[in-house]
Amino acid sequence: MQSIQQRQEQCPEEPALNTYEYLLLFTLFSLKSGLSFDLLGFTTGMDGSTAKRNQDIGLLVIKAALSKSEHMPKTHFDNAESFKAYFKDKGSVLIDATEQRTQRPGEATYQKQMYSGRKKPTPIRP
Repeated sequence: MQSIQQRQEQCPEEPALNTYEYLLLFTLFSLKSGLSFDLLGFTTGMDGSTAKRNQDIGLLVIKAALSKSEHMPKTHFDNAESFKAYFKDKGSVLIDATEQRTQRPGEATYQKQMYSGRKKPTPIRP
């Protein structure tokens, strides 16, 4: 992977992200905002393909930094036993599964069991 300085030397125009701090800020903003790459690029002064490329580079830098400092979270387990062994000494584990996508059941009875029909806004109480 090229450094930011090496990339700037090859860039015909003034780069939008000329320091690692800007690259980190851009990457975190892109992950948090949920914008499409075209809108992300428009917001940050670059085109959509450049925004995608910069996010990919930023993610590589973040992963490398987390791995080097031994803070990279483990995200893959081969089976339930390896998951249990990894978290055995870690204390409580919370898994947020409230909005997991599922295939809508075709059978009406099973569908009624799976869906409460309560996707209404929560009223604001005074």
